[in-house]
Amino acid sequence: MEITTQMIKELREQCGAGIMDCRNALTSTKGDVEKALAILKEKGLAKAQKKAERSTLQGLVESYIHTAGRIGALVEVNCETDFVARTEDFKNLVHDIAMQVAALAPKYISEENIPKGTEVDPVEACLLSQPFIKDPTKTIKDLIIETISKTGENIKVRRFTRFELSS
Repeated sequence: MEITTQMIKELREQCGAGIMDCRNALTSTKGDVEKALAILKEKGLAKAQKKAERSTLQGLVESYIHTAGRIGALVEVNCETDFVARTEDFKNLVHDIAMQVAALAPKYISEENIPKGTEVDPVEACLLSQPFIKDPTKTIKDLIIETISKTGENIKVRRFTRFELSS
């Protein structure tokens, strides 16, 4: 099967991977977009794992205030360079994470942050394990891995806080 530029463009819009990565994935799957997406997702996970040890000293602090003004959140998300911190992909990620914190009130960043002996459901209590409010088929960790794949840099949620007016 011939791999057209339109097929590459459509796959790229779905996953954000590079042109050659999309072309190679489509070629290896004989044009099957779903299989190509799975290959690219796995490749993105591998890229993210390789970058996990790199230091993240740049980033953004983002705030989100819910419409009624009764709930708000502040998050700090770090990346490796100021250049990536200014990209739309990174800005959108940080905004989405701030909105997630305001909406679902996580207590910890990840399971590693849960104190010993604490009985909580990690899916509810840990930000990275929570289903993304805009697309419940993905977790926040999946969202971060996608952005790592697009930007080529390590990304970490450093801290967050949530505010809610008491009734």
